[in-house]
Amino acid sequence: MNNQPWLENYHPDVPKSIDAEKYESLPALFEEARAKFADRPAYENMGKIISFGELDELSTNFAAFLQNDLGLKQGDSIAIQMPNILQSPIAIHGALKAGLTVVNTNPLYTPSEMRHQFVDSEAKAIVILANFACNLEEIISETSIKHVIITQLGDLLGGLKGSLVNFVVKRVKKMVPPYKIEGTISYKDALARGSRQSLNKPEIKSQDLAFLQYTGGTTGVSKGAMLTHRNLIANLQQIEAWLAPTNLEEGKEIFIAALPLYHIFALNAHSLLPMKIGAKNILITNPRDMRGFVKELGKHPFTFITGVNTLFNGLLNTPGFSDLDHSTIKVALAGGMALQRAVFDKWEEVTGNRIAEAYGLTETSPGLCINPMVGENRVGTIGLPLPDSDIALLDDDGNAVGEGEKGELCAKGPQVFSGYWKKEEETKNCFINGFFRTGDIATMDPDGYFRIVDRKKEMILVSGFNVYPNEIEDCIAMIDKVLEVGAIGVPDPKSTEAIKVYIVKSDESLTEDEVLAHCEERLTGYKKPKYVEFTTELPKSNVGKILRRILKEEDLKKNTYS
Repeated sequence: MNNQPWLENYHPDVPKSIDAEKYESLPALFEEARAKFADRPAYENMGKIISFGELDELSTNFAAFLQNDLGLKQGDSIAIQMPNILQSPIAIHGALKAGLTVVNTNPLYTPSEMRHQFVDSEAKAIVILANFACNLEEIISETSIKHVIITQLGDLLGGLKGSLVNFVVKRVKKMVPPYKIEGTISYKDALARGSRQSLNKPEIKSQDLAFLQYTGGTTGVSKGAMLTHRNLIANLQQIEAWLAPTNLEEGKEIFIAALPLYHIFALNAHSLLPMKIGAKNILITNPRDMRGFVKELGKHPFTFITGVNTLFNGLLNTPGFSDLDHSTIKVALAGGMALQRAVFDKWEEVTGNRIAEAYGLTETSPGLCINPMVGENRVGTIGLPLPDSDIALLDDDGNAVGEGEKGELCAKGPQVFSGYWKKEEETKNCFINGFFRTGDIATMDPDGYFRIVDRKKEMILVSGFNVYPNEIEDCIAMIDKVLEVGAIGVPDPKSTEAIKVYIVKSDESLTEDEVLAHCEERLTGYKKPKYVEFTTELPKSNVGKILRRILKEEDLKKNTYS
């Protein structure tokens, strides 16, 4: 029996193997981009554009500053805590050029979350937006951070515009709480000082650490996934190969970067892939402002957009989006959470384009599986494994499950991480028979398409039956009056757990009876919700993924079930 049936479904333009050794390091990739696309636009934010040549020059200046003025050595860790602004890719590229390990940090982290990440990563420096420096002040004395580089939102916008943005953000909108941190350095000053220095290029090897990319902590304390230059380069090569049938043209594509660059999905798709093909990235600083987001989309004939289900759903429910010209879209890529059928169908109806659902994890750099770009985009699946990715469905003892049975999705490939930072036991436990254990339960169609059933630890146990929240959420999302839905298990004395759904309405007339009647027609008895609660919003991760763990914790704090 062919244990890799997916290979027979590859598009003829997609190679079955890639060259993971094509580049020795990420800076080697950056050098190629500078040589090929120097005059092409690389990033645009708030109307300001920088070219690939300018990105190279500014990031080299930043690297020289880190190396010469701060005395950071190859292998040292540096935290970067910013939203999608021009300063972010410059800092990332500069840190990598200096041979440092980047610790990407969510700007919305609480002081305690920052403390954990900075202490654990042993970060020696940080680049942070002034808006969040007050949180750093609370915990910096408990960390090994010795150098603080602070930037303001408008620092790279130039001239009067930049000054005006900084004034409004700080003085008018009061978005920069007061802080006092000794010896800080301004981002603009760091670039200026670096421009007067020379970078002594470090000898970076493919197995050197490029990123300590912290997991979201949905299964416990946040852990640093050790991603090497080779991991990221391999996944970049895999994704580029997979996109071959879409005919992306070098130097001509426009990417929409709404997902934050500090997240692994956007890091690869919007910080590395564009370097390979010379694409222009439109950085969306605040995608939660959906009306502003749609207005920005209207300015650009974009060809490539990434998002999670909630982002695509939000766009579809924002006035003005359906009126945009969608004819230029070549790729719409969804990841991070299950893509609901209702969102898939409506996106195709509105844009004429089909969202390709992808699957991956921080630990896999992140891509493992993607639906075909041309050919059968099978809704409800995560598609086929990327080139050189071997997927197996295993039981708890590491044995392959039978055909059509559920098993934990486990993976091998050059993009799979080397382990968790300073956590040997947890690293050991997340591998079995050489395969990385994703923690996701899946099935495989006979021809190699994989279907994620759900997170292993988020299954709901109802009278001995495993119920997967995705199935419940997908069913309820079909109701036109539902904007978002999250399903959890709550204690029940008769059935161990009962199903409860939290719903954000898109139409205030929606009632509990309508929801239950809808489920009555479509779900078997033990899968039907026992409780329905309406809410104004659901807890989400930094990329918009609904956090069922938080939803459940909040529910149990306020409710008692008997």
